[in-house]
Amino acid sequence: MAKTYYRTVTIAGSDSGGGAGIQADLKTFSALGCFGMSVITALTAQNTTGVTGIHPVPPSFAAEQMKAVFSDMGADAVKIGMLYSAELVETVADLLKSHHAERIVLDPVMLAQSGDRLLQDEAVDAIKKYLMPLADIVTPNLPEAEILVGYKIRDTADIQKAVRDIARYKSRNVLLKGGHIAGNDCEDFLYVPREDRMLAFAQNRIETRNNHGTGCTLSSAIAAFLAKGEGIEDAVRKAKAYITKAIRAGAEYTIGNGKGPVCHFFDFWN
Repeated sequence: MAKTYYRTVTIAGSDSGGGAGIQADLKTFSALGCFGMSVITALTAQNTTGVTGIHPVPPSFAAEQMKAVFSDMGADAVKIGMLYSAELVETVADLLKSHHAERIVLDPVMLAQSGDRLLQDEAVDAIKKYLMPLADIVTPNLPEAEILVGYKIRDTADIQKAVRDIARYKSRNVLLKGGHIAGNDCEDFLYVPREDRMLAFAQNRIETRNNHGTGCTLSSAIAAFLAKGEGIEDAVRKAKAYITKAIRAGAEYTIGNGKGPVCHFFDFWN
């Protein structure tokens, strides 16, 4: 009897340094037992020290990639990362609807780890309007959440307000990643709008400069666990455990002159 794969698709930009974007997504899918496919939305010239160039893929060609994957192979879950332009956001949203895509994880990538801008200003409103209503979960980090809500987020009270404000754009769940908040713990907050309920997922903070691609990896891990049949809460919990282990393992390596990657294959590499 033929076996079947857990099928995951990433729609995101390419990171030439291999630590984030499409490369991190595919590594995560593979490490978690899924068959990963990709729709490349932009090429970046990037390494551990920053982004030196962005070459957007024409929306029409991103559409061709999506049609090729969804019409033939299909997907059990979709992760969306860097989209760059409003036109591309609309194109992706239209095709997700036409192919009845499910289990959509939206990581609203706006800034690189180095602080370099990865999204045009007009694309932010397009994400709110066209993509958030399709998402099973949206996973902004603190700077991205501040862009979405338009105010500073400094403490837990601000976080509770921000997740509710983000939820107004109709995504079914909101995960605000709290890694940018100072403290001994790294705490993420999952808000479930239909129940007006918030859960905190905390791990001890790991001291390392190798944290490039953590957001991409976490959102891809959530997509992988959703593809394998987990519910949102369990998918987030397991993804949080996976990224914590990947950061801890990656802290032992040295590569490049800046912020290095996490170690996606900690279960396989010695």
